[in-house]
Amino acid sequence: MLREGEWSRLFKEEFALFYSVFKWLVLAVVIGVFVGTAVSTFMLALEKCSKGVGSLPPWRILLLPLGLLASVSMVRYLKVADSTQGTESVVEAVHHHQGRIDVYTVIVKVIAAVITISTGGSLGQEGPSAQIGSAVSNVFATGFRLNDIDRRKLVVCGVSAGMASVFGAPVAGAVFGLEVLYVGQVFYDVLLPCIVSGMVSYQVSLNLGMAYIYQPLLYIPKMTGPHVLLWVVLAGVFFGLVALLFIEVLHLARRGYRKLAFHPLFSAFCGGLFLVLLSSVVGPRYVGLGSQTITDAITGQEIPKLAFFWKSLFTGLTKGAGGSGGVVTPTLFIGAASGATFASIFSLDPVLFSCIGFVAVLAGAANTPIAATILAAELFGSRVASLAAIASVIAFVVSGYRSIYPDQIVKCPKSPLLDICDEYRRVGEYEFDPMLLKLPMVRLVVRNYRLWRKQRKIARKQ
Repeated sequence: MLREGEWSRLFKEEFALFYSVFKWLVLAVVIGVFVGTAVSTFMLALEKCSKGVGSLPPWRILLLPLGLLASVSMVRYLKVADSTQGTESVVEAVHHHQGRIDVYTVIVKVIAAVITISTGGSLGQEGPSAQIGSAVSNVFATGFRLNDIDRRKLVVCGVSAGMASVFGAPVAGAVFGLEVLYVGQVFYDVLLPCIVSGMVSYQVSLNLGMAYIYQPLLYIPKMTGPHVLLWVVLAGVFFGLVALLFIEVLHLARRGYRKLAFHPLFSAFCGGLFLVLLSSVVGPRYVGLGSQTITDAITGQEIPKLAFFWKSLFTGLTKGAGGSGGVVTPTLFIGAASGATFASIFSLDPVLFSCIGFVAVLAGAANTPIAATILAAELFGSRVASLAAIASVIAFVVSGYRSIYPDQIVKCPKSPLLDICDEYRRVGEYEFDPMLLKLPMVRLVVRNYRLWRKQRKIARKQ
């Protein structure tokens, strides 16, 4: 039996917990309704503009340089607060500005994203949706006079609601909003409101007539037996390397444009012209969202073996030229296409490995293996999700401490052989202690290699 004082303490604890749950449930529902409405408006506007441009004759590809020029001009001359785009700007705001984000900046960038994507820019709609979610959350956080801690939590809820609405997978979208902030840590204290806001946002989008490009495909794999696990493991390594390739293409394109040191408007226009030329050589399937190619891949249709590489290049060039938009949709394209390529090379089930690649490359590129696994379960069913989980975790490890979001924070090492010295380093800026070199066999190999190089230098001098 509890004593009299313990009953009082228990009552206070339970009251505080119930109050917290009730408070965040109310906030989550409100955020879900408004974010779902705002994101649906954005996606419907993008769909209408894309259909309008798509109805034009084949010369419509020439609108791409003009679209990039208009997008960069808006961001440059309408005096937006920062130059980062999409989900990356939200991650930066949560880490460095207590979740504060300028609403005017978001409005300008969302309009710029509609122009970029509808005219053929190889970017996605998830980034602007995350920005919309964070902006709506900021408005309510200011109106409710929340402190900085609660503001950050509400912004994370808004991001989760935005991602759930655009994914068409409410739980995966909600978890993605949590998992994308840190490598190796999830904010479990915001898990309930994030899932609630994601579910509400998703339902609002459905009621507003949203049609998702990622339609659920409850697929039963044709391949069975223990050998399937071996192929899934090998595919996970391949998808991790594909994710790493995509990340490096994005970074190389960004650095390449900076080294050219041209005026931003000139870079945007010339980048658009180069994309038009490249599209005339390799085909038009790599401009825009690429939703038809994603559908073809996960339904077993034949697509070019290098489709994942070309999409990486188109996305890097569009992003580097200053185009506004997200990189998750291109990541899903690259994943599905690379899965089809892997299956084609080894004569495997193309649908199964396209579905696995669809989520595994996302896990490796964005460091979100949990969200990727849940996405596989929601879109493809439990039979695919169990295999996708293995490939996603392997791709997550293989991709290393790199990300399509440079402002992600590394909180814990992906491997005990890589000991992070500073757990609050951004991806790409980490410092680690390579404990692998301390293992006896590895030390012997390294010592013999160094001795061989020394002897080789001496022999050359003689």
